Amino acid sequence: METQNVTLSLPKELVRKAKIIAVERQTSISGLLKDLLIEAVAQEDRYAAARSRHLEVLHRGMDLGTRGMIRWTREEIHE
Repeated sequence: METQNVTLSLPKELVRKAKIIAVERQTSISGLLKDLLIEAVAQEDRYAAARSRHLEVLHRGMDLGTRGMIRWTREEIHE
């Protein structure tokens, strides 16, 4: 995979804490950010796919076995 450098401006305290987390996970801040971004993009992709599937179901409609015909009255339902 081709990589690209990115410059970030972050608060010093955030960078200090991120360095500690990175050391604990035996990685770098770049590795930590890469993993977080990979997960964020994957989550967004999963959401978009699920949204698309659900919109398709709404568009297509659900077969409730009535074939579009209502064969009961309101009174019958409330009995």
